Amino acid sequence: MILEMKVPSPGESITEVEIATWLVEDGDYVEKDQPIAEVDSDKATLELPAEESGIITLKAEEGDAVEVGAVVCLIDLEGQKPEGTTTKEVKTEAAKAVEKPAETKTTYASGTTSPASKKILDEKGIAASELKGTGRDGRITKDDAVNATPSMGTPAGGSRNSERSKMSMLRRKVAQRLVTVKNETAMLTTFNEVDMQPIFDLRNEYKETFKAKHGVGLGFMSFFTLAVVRALELFPDVNSMLDGDYKILHDFKDISIAVSGPKGLMVPVIRNAENLTFRGVESEVKRLAIRARDGQITVDEMTGGTFTITNGGVFGSMLSTPIINPPQSGILGMHNIVERPIAVNGEVVIRPIMYVALSYDHRVIDGRESVGFLVAVKEALENPVEILMDNNPKKTLEL
Repeated sequence: MILEMKVPSPGESITEVEIATWLVEDGDYVEKDQPIAEVDSDKATLELPAEESGIITLKAEEGDAVEVGAVVCLIDLEGQKPEGTTTKEVKTEAAKAVEKPAETKTTYASGTTSPASKKILDEKGIAASELKGTGRDGRITKDDAVNATPSMGTPAGGSRNSERSKMSMLRRKVAQRLVTVKNETAMLTTFNEVDMQPIFDLRNEYKETFKAKHGVGLGFMSFFTLAVVRALELFPDVNSMLDGDYKILHDFKDISIAVSGPKGLMVPVIRNAENLTFRGVESEVKRLAIRARDGQITVDEMTGGTFTITNGGVFGSMLSTPIINPPQSGILGMHNIVERPIAVNGEVVIRPIMYVALSYDHRVIDGRESVGFLVAVKEALENPVEILMDNNPKKTLEL
């Protein structure tokens, strides 16, 4: 019996995926639920598990774009795994029988050119020996010749190699969305600075007991998330989005957290952050970050945020203008913390300062709301005990 494995739907509105990597080879024996491929959608990279055990026959190549519901492989349920062999060594006689006989291949010496590529190289004054062809056996293709540039006097022995690779569907979609945001929104950015000393003092005092009690560290993200939740309550337009001629206001705060994953930027969502404590935020951030890092994040976990926080400071960024995550109307950028001289009560003191940036869609959010929102975030971060902890940090951090 032959089972046809079809591409499952990764999520609503996704109609096509791309085969990123086959984790098995044609003719391998696979176990039920064994990951056999990684597929890219425009929102996430997901693993495709085998639906049953048997001998697999691949029906799509790596890099192929396939529609949801299309057959990507066959599994021969009657195929048996011989004892004493590994999965990758197993091929049935039937699978071997349908293997194509070896074809006679024409080989070319490295640096060989076609007439068309030779003509282009001659016009550019470039010797074929200067190029490394991407064609079969090093043959220089027409594309190689078109993309070739004359040598600019590179010292002898200097490398001039380049690598051309197709971006994943996820990366292409992110690029497309970023350009769309720049072209279709009236995006502005406002800046401020935050004295992080009060938060440093709280973390130094409570981080050990917090971790011992809750099993997660007391990081900066919980302070920023809860400061943002409070600011969104004060300035609800920042928590809205446009839908054609309508503005949608949300009474919930689903905070998207931008994290760097193995396949690129991921933006998982903390649902109803307004209902979470410091422990709740830190636990959810840790859970989502681990899932993103391990490539287990789902489309549902990255859909539906109302506001985004991104932390370029972990990579050393001093200041940036973050790009809005559509269809949201605002994004808060965190940056690195550097000791800087500032004036406090008429005296110059050294404090740990973070620059923060709010990028917003001016079609929805006016200057008063954007500046007021960022000031509200600053106030909460510089007065966390009073504003975020109701003057009782011990009780707040125990919850």
